[in-house]
Amino acid sequence: MYEKVPTNLNFSEREQDVLKFWRENKIFEKSITLRDKAPLFTFYDGPPTANGLPHIGHVLTRAVKDLIPRYKAMKGYQVLRKAGWDTHGLPVELEVEKELGISGKPEIEEYGVEPFIQKCKESVWRYENLWREMSERVGFWADMDDPYVTYHNEFIESVWWALKQINDKGLIYKSYRVVPYCPRCGTPLSSHEVAQGYKDVTEDSAYVSFKVAGKDNEYLLAWTTTPWTLPSNVGLCVNAKEEYVKAAQGDRVYILAKALAADVLGEEHEILETFLGKDIEGMKYDPLFDFSNPAEDTYCTVVCDDYVTLTSGTGIVHTAPAFGEDDARVAKIYNLPLLQLVDEQGCFIDDVHLWKGVFVKDADPMIIKELRIQGKLYKKQKYEHSYPFCWRCDTALLYYARDAWFIRVSSLRDNLMASNNEVNWYPDHMKAGRFGNFLEGVLDWSISR
Repeated sequence: MYEKVPTNLNFSEREQDVLKFWRENKIFEKSITLRDKAPLFTFYDGPPTANGLPHIGHVLTRAVKDLIPRYKAMKGYQVLRKAGWDTHGLPVELEVEKELGISGKPEIEEYGVEPFIQKCKESVWRYENLWREMSERVGFWADMDDPYVTYHNEFIESVWWALKQINDKGLIYKSYRVVPYCPRCGTPLSSHEVAQGYKDVTEDSAYVSFKVAGKDNEYLLAWTTTPWTLPSNVGLCVNAKEEYVKAAQGDRVYILAKALAADVLGEEHEILETFLGKDIEGMKYDPLFDFSNPAEDTYCTVVCDDYVTLTSGTGIVHTAPAFGEDDARVAKIYNLPLLQLVDEQGCFIDDVHLWKGVFVKDADPMIIKELRIQGKLYKKQKYEHSYPFCWRCDTALLYYARDAWFIRVSSLRDNLMASNNEVNWYPDHMKAGRFGNFLEGVLDWSISR
């Protein structure tokens, strides 16, 4: 026979009574000290940043994480639970930048790096008491009096130790690679971070005429959704296996994919010649702008790659290796030069005299206008697409070539997959599904972020 629960119970008061009992009798501490002969299980909390307020998501993650140590304690283990605080990185920096009324790394350097670091160290503890209170209220047990703190030297030393072990295995390397980059924060972003910031935007795309070298009225017609990358153009890419045409329209002859000619040129054109993309491989064309003149004889050359599709555009892709992963990959194959005309704040350098100091996304309409003046713009067209913005500061991201340090995780793919197969996953579909797919496509890890 079950007893009927009284209707006059105050559950909030009972909760406070239990918490008071735990505190006064040191129940958490006793759960450890009374089991000093038991087998050991250690739990390190994935550290939150205490300069941000806890929210309902943290309640959920703390409750879920608390399940494992409690289960192990019930199984007879001595469970050491180590709390931690994440005191490094952009979340802390951004909070302090807002306080000081500054923005970006140049202004941080002007303020002073050491004073800024000190402000960051003060900031990280702002809401520590609220985190403690929330953790206690949800019954999350962890040693918060002796936590690990990521700006403490002993923690930093452990990171350097780990990096040395990884380097000794030959897994650390430096590379010039195109990465998603926030020019305001001054840092690359991981693919997970990029995925958090996509927005649907409508921008002007441009159909651009590149004059074939030595020809008076013959032009390669390329389409781009990022006009700001055009000053850094070094090549044009076609698909070797697809059909292309020379099409006469007015007093000009345009080269573009046969399947897209009618969509781009309309009905008023005449097909003069049909050929495969591979037939124009190596064709030279005149530079679009004269801001720079790379010495490589491959500058302004038609190249081929299968990534070029005929689903949109002209079937000819403008190639700027400094701002695109496929562009950079193809550039290495054909030894195209790397033309970097944008600084780390996302603004054109002084060499780009028409738009020097202008943020590249703001320069799009200016570049389109200049192309029209020079007779190199075939047409502009509104284009709606999903574009990534920094999830921290809402700045438009750039795909940007930078020196960066990487861990060669891709070389461990087979071992990771084999280890994953030995894990008893709940639910089971995660093994070959979400997590298995992630491991199968694992990329080298940029540790310069």
